[in-house]
Amino acid sequence: MTERSPEPKADNADGEGVARMLRVDQAGELGAVRIYQGQMAVLGRTASGPLIEKMAAQERHHLETFNRLVGERQVRPTVLSPLWHVAGFALGAATALLGERAAMACTVAVEETIDAHYAGQAERLGETEAPLRDTIETFRAEEVEHRDIALAHDAERAAGYPVLSSAIKAGCRVAIWLSERI
Repeated sequence: MTERSPEPKADNADGEGVARMLRVDQAGELGAVRIYQGQMAVLGRTASGPLIEKMAAQERHHLETFNRLVGERQVRPTVLSPLWHVAGFALGAATALLGERAAMACTVAVEETIDAHYAGQAERLGETEAPLRDTIETFRAEEVEHRDIALAHDAERAAGYPVLSSAIKAGCRVAIWLSERI
């Protein structure tokens, strides 16, 4: 009987662990950009529009950074990007159609999931990957800021918040798992 070896610590630029991190982070930031684009399509002319646009601009910067890193390190992007492109926009637009609070609830659910995801990545990165770890920690802080903004804008008062939040978090975890591998 052979035991499956534990996933190696991602402590070098050539490791599959780092490639998986970059692959999933690029995919996740694409999804985040598309979520905000979907929200802006519905709420862009409301009082929430400028707030959503500010968060969207940070997500675009995150995506541009991971696009660059994927190219520099010759990491194969996930083949699921077209799906995340459509699904992200649909999730953003659908939650925005439910109202500003539901859009903010979506932001909280996504950002809480990403906060935990980035924390795990930063913990696994070694000193040889300190610049990548620092980038992830910077982006993590911005994701937490987005969560806090959404909470301050009544996310938890959205109709069906516990169910909506749980469903979005579960979807994010599945998307993370798939994007690391496919």
